[in-house]
Amino acid sequence: MVNDPGFVTASAAADEPPEADKLYDLPRLMAQRAAWRQARRRVVFTNGCFDLLHPGHVAYLRQARRLGDALIVALNSDRSIRELKGPERPILTQVERCQVMAALAMVDAVTVFDAPTPLAVIESLLPDVLVKGGDWPVERIVGRDVVEAHGGVVYSLPLVPGVSTSDLVQRILARHAKPVAPTAR
Repeated sequence: MVNDPGFVTASAAADEPPEADKLYDLPRLMAQRAAWRQARRRVVFTNGCFDLLHPGHVAYLRQARRLGDALIVALNSDRSIRELKGPERPILTQVERCQVMAALAMVDAVTVFDAPTPLAVIESLLPDVLVKGGDWPVERIVGRDVVEAHGGVVYSLPLVPGVSTSDLVQRILARHAKPVAPTAR
């Protein structure tokens, strides 16, 4: 997890919402993974930006959760999203994205990674199932070789057509764009 003083952790104030218990740094998540392994729970792992959670994300996460007994979601840090998507993103901060993700019933654990890829997190956790959205062919999914080498499986799950964060941002901008008055010549 990114060392961010603004990140909400399970050890935060007693008035934190119950979903704060789903927010993990990597050492704590590794301990939780070990407990799940001992209980023979099948762990599913996915990662991404998940900026502006939308119905496509929800459908994807439901489908991912059905593949196992516990779903871990690793979120890109704000810095890594800026590197991937440009200076205008993310729209929601990593703290906000973690809070939203942790509030979802199908998500069991949320963490943040700051590297260009989640490979180190995947190597640390060795999930039983690794999933990404259908825009990622299985052979290009980061961590595939690690998961398969340990007997796990990797899936590329279908996307909901016509639903993406970028499309959502463009719709918002189009609906709220102010017409530019012509200049006098």
